[in-house]
Amino acid sequence: MQNLYFEVSTLDRRSVENFALSEELMMEHAAIAIERSIRDRYDPGSSILIVCGSGNNGADGLTLARLLEGDYPLTLHLPFGASSPLCRLQRERLEKLGIQNETPGEHYDVIVDALFGSGLSRPLGPGAIDLLDSLNTMNGYKIACDVPSGLYPDGTADSHVFYADLTVTMGGLKRSLFSDTAKEIAGEITVADLGIHRKRYELPSPWQLLEKSDLRLPVRTRISTHKGSYGHLAVVCGEKTGASVIAGSAALRFGTGLVSLISNENVSLPYDLMQSHSLPETTTAIALGMGLGVEFCDDELTHLLDNSHPLVLDADIFYHPMFPKLLDKKEIILTPHPKEFTQILRVCALADIDVATLQNNRFSYAQRFCAAYPDTVLVLKGANVIIGRNDRFFINPHGTVALAKGGSGDVLSGLIGALLAQGGDVLDAAIQASLAHTLGAQRWDRHNYALTPFDLIDTISALCLEQNSRHHRTRQGSAEISKGVQ
Repeated sequence: MQNLYFEVSTLDRRSVENFALSEELMMEHAAIAIERSIRDRYDPGSSILIVCGSGNNGADGLTLARLLEGDYPLTLHLPFGASSPLCRLQRERLEKLGIQNETPGEHYDVIVDALFGSGLSRPLGPGAIDLLDSLNTMNGYKIACDVPSGLYPDGTADSHVFYADLTVTMGGLKRSLFSDTAKEIAGEITVADLGIHRKRYELPSPWQLLEKSDLRLPVRTRISTHKGSYGHLAVVCGEKTGASVIAGSAALRFGTGLVSLISNENVSLPYDLMQSHSLPETTTAIALGMGLGVEFCDDELTHLLDNSHPLVLDADIFYHPMFPKLLDKKEIILTPHPKEFTQILRVCALADIDVATLQNNRFSYAQRFCAAYPDTVLVLKGANVIIGRNDRFFINPHGTVALAKGGSGDVLSGLIGALLAQGGDVLDAAIQASLAHTLGAQRWDRHNYALTPFDLIDTISALCLEQNSRHHRTRQGSAEISKGVQ
């Protein structure tokens, strides 16, 4: 996991005060990081346009120009002059090298945006809008310095924004780069060290970015076990049977020993899923809401939930009158998509907003809900998934457009239910299931429009096979080492 920050100016000041760094030294390292990114991708002689603002983000770009000068044909464009002391100093250094402000041409191998960075605090003016539109029409490889110009610190974007292939962000990861809006804008994201190791530069943050290496799958290591050793998930099967079948199938493939679909009527199910008209005595977790409809009356649902089993809730249950009462439970995970989350906020009297308003303020509304219900785990689905409990938050950035398909959310609910049924902690179950869900989608190697829920279950199973294989090799290697010592 990596720390995420709303802003890093506090960390910059701390580096100056605690480690005797200077703004100029940190600026030099910021420029070196972008220089390396360019040199790693493009040979000397490639044409480069660097567009600089008047503040310290522009100064980063001017410093970059000095580092590249001599190896690359450079065009430096400074449309708004130089206002900050460091920007003026860096411009002076370039002028002494004979590098002057020029009007951009049309064709460059690399275009560097060093206009505003993370310092944008007001809407763009006409001049900036026209410039960004011009840069976006160019075909070269586009690099944003710190944050793409037009992206605000809260993760929302101006009506015009620089679309980057690569964002080199300075010092630490900005949370704004991982909003749903930013996923279309920021491209690949890397972090530039500013003169000291990130472990020294950073402080703990309540917001964390999930990495692929954080995935821990439910690998079975015990030898003497049986199906009851791995839990029993009860999936409440409502009007849309398919949603429950998908969730139950995902759970069974994710390590749960037993899965029962609870229904009022006999329904046709795959042979590996059991069916019951009441909650099995061996139940260890419950999944409820997917395809629920109005199949169960209030008394039936109340009876099914009159226990302390951990719950994963999705879809229709958020619109049910009994939903607010379920939030009193201690082990509960909610998996809403944005429209469903606006319903949750409304019935909990936290906000009455539309989906567009939510999407522009996902971070703040997730925080508002988790503060009001600190025992509940929220999994707010989207291009970048937000997982929160109390004052801890995690962003999963690994989702793909392939998941934009009916039934994908049912797979996620089944994965979470599987981990809960096996005795997993609620927050960890949400994190690990979300990672498996997105990384499984990344394994899909056909057209991204073609992924079905059962295809997704298959790719997630392949993740399990990979980890099982690694575990087997590790145990085998350990045994061989032990044999050698003997």
